[in-house]
Parts: sequence; structure tokens; C-alpha cells
Amino acid sequence: MDNKNNFCVIMAGGIGSRFWPLSKTKKPKQFLDILGTGKTLLQQTYERIKDIIPYENVLVVTSEDYGDLVLKQLPMLKPEQVLLEPLRRNTAPCIAYANYKIKELNPDAKIMVAPSDHLILKENDFVEVVKKGLEFVSQSDCLLTLGIQPSRPETGYGYIQINGDKSAIELNSSFRKVKTFTEKPDLKMAELFLESGDFFWNSGMFFWSLKTIMQEYEKFLPEVDNLFKSGAGVYNTDEESRFIAQAYPNCRNISIDYGIMEKADNVYVLCSDFGWSDLGTWGSLYDKLEKNRENNSVIGKNVFAYDTTNCLINLPDEKLAVIQGLNDYIVVESDNILLICKKQDEQKIKQFVNDVKLEKGDEYI
Repeated sequence: MDNKNNFCVIMAGGIGSRFWPLSKTKKPKQFLDILGTGKTLLQQTYERIKDIIPYENVLVVTSEDYGDLVLKQLPMLKPEQVLLEPLRRNTAPCIAYANYKIKELNPDAKIMVAPSDHLILKENDFVEVVKKGLEFVSQSDCLLTLGIQPSRPETGYGYIQINGDKSAIELNSSFRKVKTFTEKPDLKMAELFLESGDFFWNSGMFFWSLKTIMQEYEKFLPEVDNLFKSGAGVYNTDEESRFIAQAYPNCRNISIDYGIMEKADNVYVLCSDFGWSDLGTWGSLYDKLEKNRENNSVIGKNVFAYDTTNCLINLPDEKLAVIQGLNDYIVVESDNILLICKKQDEQKIKQFVNDVKLEKGDEYI
């Protein structure tokens, strides 16, 4: 497969507050080796696509605070391949920015868009799916998203409903027209989705040709498109950063899902299963990590646990801890910040972070 037209846009701008205190504003989760593999989530994202997409065709969109971190972790990239956002404006503006960068480089580009902080266990299956996705959008004027076969009634993910015969789905091969997108449902609705067999988790990974996605921006997000179009000629030059600094504050804050995917009528889904998790919470990480006999997932060399079960424990190697009598807890220490929280209450972590910020300022955030 000739891959010179294949591009990948990696989105790496989030602050990962639900993984506090390990993930902090200075170094969010995508820049951490959160799985204990020796590679950060960003590095793993790059490694998965490097044989399909030439390194010079990889763009990373991130906050201007993290540009140096990206280049340190992905030293094969040049500074101009790292797109620095002065403000967080959600996914539609960052993809529009990347589109105009790519247009100046290769108007025939086929693009994959991927978050930088997801877990993929079946990497060989994933590579095959990516190849199929790029092939599909090179032959059609369609927008493609990867839908993940759901394994439980998850309320933390968005869902995609497919058109057509659900009984004939061949995972990692079936392309189906999208019927509806649904944001995070309540438990009862998620159970109905799982039962029906025609709903898939929305992975947040997309494929399209540059030409097709730019047409959809003109149609559905003209104000975002016009803003970045006004910088034609400055992309990939010394003037780019000055233009972006002026443009971003005037840009609407909107996701690609709301702005385009839910409105366009040429959206397809590739029904997939490659061991995916969006690693959105400590609980989702616990589900994927190896456990010991007591069903504890322990990172840290000096942890002594007694009468303790079903816990996620993540402590620095130099910290000796004795933990007794806990069941279903998250215990995490990083930079002299200790979090002890019931797993079932992990959605409160964002509130804890806000309270700490109010009382103690940014030092611990």
C-alpha cells in the first residue's frame, strides 16, 4: 500500500483531571507511562501507526504548554509537526487547524484522527482496521468512525447505532451507515443498547479524505472553517503561530461529533473489536490491569496489603505502604499528594480537584 498520502492527526491536548493526582496540569496522562509498559500513552499511540503512516505525515495537536513534552517523547517529529493551541477549544477547531496545515502539504491526503490516551490490547487487529479505514476513505466521499463492540452497559461512552442487518456483522470488516449518535446514556438505556445488538461504542477515532472533511466543515461549521481559511499561506511558515494566537480566541468551542458527525449524512462506521478502552477513569484502568490473588492491581515495589481486596493501588517505588482492611478503593500517591477514594465514587475526583484548587491554589493541580 502506497502510504505517502496517509496522514495521522494525534490529539494530545487534554489535562486528564480524572487521573489526578498522577495526571496533573504540568504533565497530563497522555505523557505518562500509566500502564507500566515503559512507554507513555502518547508514545504507544505513535508506535501503533508508525508502519502505516510515514513519520513526516504525523501531526500532534496539543496545548502550547506541552509542545516540548511532545518533542521530547517523539523526537522523530519536527517542531512544525506539533500544532500548539493557545486555548482549549475542543476537537472541531483542532481538526480544522490540522486540515489547513495538511492542505498546504498534500491536498490528496487521507487522514486518520486519533486520541493520544487510549488503550488498545489487540494491536495487530487494530493495524488491520486502520488499513481498511484508510482504504475505505480513499475510495469514497464518506466520513468513517470506528465503533467498538460493547462488552457491558457502559454509561461513560457515546454510542453509534448502525443501519442494516445486525446479525451479518463481521467484526473488523463490516462497514455500516450510521443511523444515530447518542451521547452518554443512563444505565437503563445502556442496557437496552447492549441488548439490541445494533449499537457500538464511539471510539473517537475517525478517517476521511482531506477533500471530504473540508467540504463538511464548509457545510456545517462555516464560521470555524472561515476562521482557519483566513490563514491560507501562513501555515508551515514563521507567521503560523502569530496567526493561531489571534484566531483561537475567536473560535467556537465545539466537538467534531456535535459539529459535523451528528449532522452529516455520509457517515459510516467500521464495526470493530481490538481490545479498546478510552482509559477515562481509574476504574477503566483497573479493569485492564493485571490483578493478584486478592484482585488488587498494585503498582509500587513496597506495598504490604492485608485484608485488602479489589483495589487499585499506585504508589512510587520508594514509598513503603501498609494497607489494611480496604475493599474496592483507589489508592494513589504522586508528588506528595495522596488520594484514597472508593472506586464507586471516582466521578467525585473532579470535584476533589476543584476543592483543592480553591483551597490550595494551582500547586497541587
